[in-house]
Amino acid sequence: MKWYKKLHWQIIIGMVLGLIWGLFSSLVGLNEFTSDYIRPFGDIFITLLKLIAVPLVLASLVVGVSNLNDMSQLSRMGGKTIGIYLVTTTLAITIGLGIVNVMQPGKALPEETRTSLMESYGGSVEGRDEAAQELLDRSPLDFFVDIVPENFFEAASDNSNMLQVVFIAILIGIGIVNIPVQKGQVLINVFESLNDVIIKIVDLIMKTAPYGVFALMAVVIVDLAGDDLSQALTLLSALGWYTLAVVIGLFLHVMIVYSSLFKIFSKMKLRDFFKAIQPAVLLGFSTSSSAATLPVTMERVEKNLGVDEEVSSFVLPVGATINMDGTSLYQAVAAVFIAQALGMDLSIAQQLTIVLTATLASIGAAGVPGAGIIMLVIVLQTIQVPIEGIALILGVDRILDMVRTAVNVTGDAAVSVAVAHTEGKLGSLHFDEEEIKP
Repeated sequence: MKWYKKLHWQIIIGMVLGLIWGLFSSLVGLNEFTSDYIRPFGDIFITLLKLIAVPLVLASLVVGVSNLNDMSQLSRMGGKTIGIYLVTTTLAITIGLGIVNVMQPGKALPEETRTSLMESYGGSVEGRDEAAQELLDRSPLDFFVDIVPENFFEAASDNSNMLQVVFIAILIGIGIVNIPVQKGQVLINVFESLNDVIIKIVDLIMKTAPYGVFALMAVVIVDLAGDDLSQALTLLSALGWYTLAVVIGLFLHVMIVYSSLFKIFSKMKLRDFFKAIQPAVLLGFSTSSSAATLPVTMERVEKNLGVDEEVSSFVLPVGATINMDGTSLYQAVAAVFIAQALGMDLSIAQQLTIVLTATLASIGAAGVPGAGIIMLVIVLQTIQVPIEGIALILGVDRILDMVRTAVNVTGDAAVSVAVAHTEGKLGSLHFDEEEIKP
């Protein structure tokens, strides 16, 4: 197959062309045209992916659970999944703290730039402390209470309730196992057919991915640059050291933690892993949404990595909700950067507090809109750093959100491989892609 017919190359081309158009649009004053006539195509693409996320998780997980012969296998798999996610999140935060303490980006921020950023983005911080306080006031067990929905249709109507959908699917699967085989098989056949249909829909949606990614990238540049591209370049220059610290931390996390994960739990090479899931990572980067990327991640993990559907349909939805390796690392770097910029030196005890707080917040904030910033507010309040300092980083948050989401998606897929290997449900790698003709 020619290289330009492969999906990941088409997505990359779409991203590059979107970047070029966004810069051109800002330079010649076509931002209004971009917002009115290009943005909708990106919005439609993300909406289509979100549209099929809930039915995909429901159908695939019901089939997977109903095919289990031993319910203890499900609880064992759940324990492994959550345990590995917590370990990788803790390691991500530790790496982030190490990088930010070595590079010290906050001390490189000029005072006049700090004042300017506080004035420009100070208003965007208002209201975040109330949301964070509401989260802190909740019982530690409220997270588990929230997993159980009052109404199936209400849970299925909101992608942020993905853990509730997982719970419902597991419950239905267990119910099927506990009725006569002949009666249960009818329902299993329905869900299997539904799952096959959804996979085909994913394939159809992915044919539009290059166009959707083009629109998303163009809009990101337009939103960042506005009508004055030089102002955006000045902002990026001022926060370049901080941005570099986050990116280096994320890169090291992927290279060290995920490669170690494969060495411990499977024989898979990191290079082969990335080759197999490239479209999912690229979509995570362009959409900044693990939930929107979930259907593609599930398809690539099952089709290319050889992870059994029984594992992927459980591990990936849970990961898209509670696994925030990239986000947690970003929290650690951002918190110390803000403290450094405000002239505060954090003690070892305060930095250990960041590790604990950010790890717990990554679970407690699951499904909360704007979870990343709310998590950061919680961390800053815990170590007694003024939350107004968040204004210092909001200017480049959209760009870093793209990078950390790509890492989150990578982490979800990596953990699914590890769990599948320990369960004896990991097949062989497969790289052949169907010819895509958008």
